[in-house]
Amino acid sequence: MENVLLATFELLPQGEDGGDLLPRELARLGIEARWAVWTDPEVDWSRADAVVVRSTWDYHRRLPEFLAWADRVAATTRLVNAPDVLRWNADKRYLLDLADAVPVVPTRDVPPDGLVAGLADGLAEHGTVVVKPRVGASGVGVVVAERSDDLRLAGLTAGPWLVQPLVTSVRTEGEASVFVFAGRAVSQLRKVATSGDVRVHEEYGGTTTPVPLDAEAAALAERAVAVAGEHCGPAPAYGRVDLLHHHGRLVVSEVELIEPGLYLDLLPGNAEALAAALAAVLVT
Repeated sequence: MENVLLATFELLPQGEDGGDLLPRELARLGIEARWAVWTDPEVDWSRADAVVVRSTWDYHRRLPEFLAWADRVAATTRLVNAPDVLRWNADKRYLLDLADAVPVVPTRDVPPDGLVAGLADGLAEHGTVVVKPRVGASGVGVVVAERSDDLRLAGLTAGPWLVQPLVTSVRTEGEASVFVFAGRAVSQLRKVATSGDVRVHEEYGGTTTPVPLDAEAAALAERAVAVAGEHCGPAPAYGRVDLLHHHGRLVVSEVELIEPGLYLDLLPGNAEALAAALAAVLVT
């Protein structure tokens, strides 16, 4: 029986909510799986047939350490997703790579010494902008600004940043999150921000609801993951693509190929679908 380690972080040693479902579905396919904390020095990752990055939700706070860990693991066994995928996806500048082939939220790259000019250009073009760190997760350091002297900008984390227009549909119809495993869209969530916010995360008051898979959203999500694979090497085995309606069309707001939450408490079928995708990876 092949064995897999599911990498998580120390606050979730058994993975996210519903974390027992993925090992159970892998077992049905003849694969033994257990959770392991990525920073645990006692774990011998080389003894696994594969290591799957799952709930490593502190990676953005210690990115160099995380990427070095990924390289070490990949040198001794198969890492899913691969280090090149993780490295490319860790910097949200990947949106500019995707923009050549898929519609994305208009995005301006702002270097650490260019915030004043970048803000001025963004505000002149869009009116109200969202400023976010290029490396970050869970909405940390995301600021909405209407002027260059907006006091909310004091909440920015260190640059570089991205400057984007405020896409108002996130506050009304919400964001579509599509899960793509082995290149195929399998499920979808609707996430809506609380009044006055743009962050759809539950910790900021956002609500998340399972919805039927929409054909247009599924096609765009699959295309986004395929294009990502063209930029970062191995085709990602798993991912989540977040989409918004902007000026009458669906656009990509984020592609998460590192440690997307599976929402197994809401979408238990994601465990079976991901298990099948991982089993396919193991036989290649």
